[in-house]
Amino acid sequence: MPTTLPLLTAESAVCCAPVTGGVLTPDEAERIARTFKALGDPTRVRLLSLIAASGDGEACICDLTEPVGLSQPTVSHHMKLLVDAGLATREQRGRWAYYRVVTETLERAANALHP
Repeated sequence: MPTTLPLLTAESAVCCAPVTGGVLTPDEAERIARTFKALGDPTRVRLLSLIAASGDGEACICDLTEPVGLSQPTVSHHMKLLVDAGLATREQRGRWAYYRVVTETLERAANALHP
């Protein structure tokens, strides 16, 4: 036999809370989307993890090519996209580029969609 559900009054009916806070501005959404787009490639995620896991928190481009199995120009392209997205910094030392992860950008992206 079917069960009859009680009707809710206007005072007790809480359907959905209105969106009041924590909403990203268009500029913030654009910045976060750029971050997520840069992280949308498994090679770039792996490169960031290699840099973050290095002993001093930085890695030379020359040390990143072998672990990902790609040529130096290809790794440089991936790293440029990560730097442009604000996920890494680049410092030129002689003929080699050294990279560091920007943890604040990762944290901001991770927290962007939390209520």
